[in-house]
Amino acid sequence: MYPTLYHALLDLFGLDLPFLRFVNSFGFFVALAFVFASWTLSLELRRREHSGLLKGSVRKVVVGAPATAGDLVGNGVLGFLLGFKGLFLLLNFTEATADPQGFLLSGAGNVVGGLLGAALLVFLKWREKKKEQLATPKVEEVRMLPSEHANNITMQAALWGIIGAKLFHWLENPDEFISFIQDPGGDKIFSGLTMYGGLIVAGAMVIRYFIKHGIEPWQGADSAAPGVMLAYGIGRIGCQVSGDGDWGIVNTTFLGPGPKWFWQYDYPNNVNSVGVPLIDGRPCFDGYCTVLPETVFPTPLYETLVCVGFFFVLWSLRKRLSPPGMIFFLYLFLNGLERFFIEKIRVNVHVLGTITQAEIIATLLMLVGIGGMLWLRKRNTAASA
Repeated sequence: MYPTLYHALLDLFGLDLPFLRFVNSFGFFVALAFVFASWTLSLELRRREHSGLLKGSVRKVVVGAPATAGDLVGNGVLGFLLGFKGLFLLLNFTEATADPQGFLLSGAGNVVGGLLGAALLVFLKWREKKKEQLATPKVEEVRMLPSEHANNITMQAALWGIIGAKLFHWLENPDEFISFIQDPGGDKIFSGLTMYGGLIVAGAMVIRYFIKHGIEPWQGADSAAPGVMLAYGIGRIGCQVSGDGDWGIVNTTFLGPGPKWFWQYDYPNNVNSVGVPLIDGRPCFDGYCTVLPETVFPTPLYETLVCVGFFFVLWSLRKRLSPPGMIFFLYLFLNGLERFFIEKIRVNVHVLGTITQAEIIATLLMLVGIGGMLWLRKRNTAASA
């Protein structure tokens, strides 16, 4: 396993680039997932524009106004944080890269660097607005096509996805929430994320964005669904590569077709440092040198294969299924179906007897998916009668 890109390049190519310790391998694949989701969303929104299924919207903007206090304060805060951490990193590179996440979440930093960073970004924002300033600011109407919203939609999904994933994880593990309240610096905020929490919260906020910006919700949801399925599959590559604990139950006996590691894997150097010391001659990364005592099902790998396959199913059907909303509800059903069955061989927290939170949500997604498709079909038949 490769906890960071530093470990991957060091092991695979012999490249020793300490600054890459800051790039968590799970985070890298999550970022890659959002890139692909944004790309497929933009493609599909553009196709629906050209087909006349989606129309642009008009919004009013103020042109030529000076920088506001909010603009300057926002840039100042961002500049301070960058300078505070950045200058400390340059002056204490070895110390900071020894535990990158601990450094980023700690109070360690350089105040002088923070003040310089704040001053620089405040000045740059003020100068930018000054160049555009008019004697009398004016209001203009700007027409935006739905495809031009793709990046903003992705940013909304990323932000609310992380918030939702963490909140749902804390619902499953209240003791971790209590620990976080008691010692915020001791919790690695990007570890312990529940995929379904991110999906539900991000999905709700994206639908809200569609409505707010005049994008027909069913068309927007259909446009986003294939990319979300693909993003889920890519995100699971990050789980597999980093060994973040999303593995399956112990499997020391069952072997299906293909290589042994496809069915039995022990996650050496996993990012959570779970297991026993790694002493069998395989590469051993400082701070992560552990291996599971027994082999398990590598379930993130299975989810990647299934979800990427489902992406191609949704992508191939996007021009054929009608009315609007069918692709979205089919996505909900397929997502729930995949997750429900993977939970049978996956390690997770039980919330109701032997039932996990993910099984409950997956069941609801399948029911909503089937119910939604039947409802849309019935409504469309009635409308055309």
